[in-house]
Amino acid sequence: MNSDVALYWLQEGIRLALLVGAPMLGVALAVGLMTSLFQAVTSIQEMTLSSIPKLLAVAAVLLLLGPWMLQHLTDFTVHVFTFIPNVSR
Repeated sequence: MNSDVALYWLQEGIRLALLVGAPMLGVALAVGLMTSLFQAVTSIQEMTLSSIPKLLAVAAVLLLLGPWMLQHLTDFTVHVFTFIPNVSR
């Protein structure tokens, strides 16, 4: 395996990690901003108020998009395992 092939698989792995993680991170960011805005407007400084909604929102995204994420991860794994016999020493 030359460096071009290794770089390709590394890029694909990073791209997949970003693709799978982006929905959860985006929702956590949006919920965190809304919660911070709510806390600033109401002057409530409760620590659990900022973490519990984010946790619930990320769990909901994981439940909704979990099969899609798993399909992408499974496809990538299959591609990697089918490529292994083509690796020359």
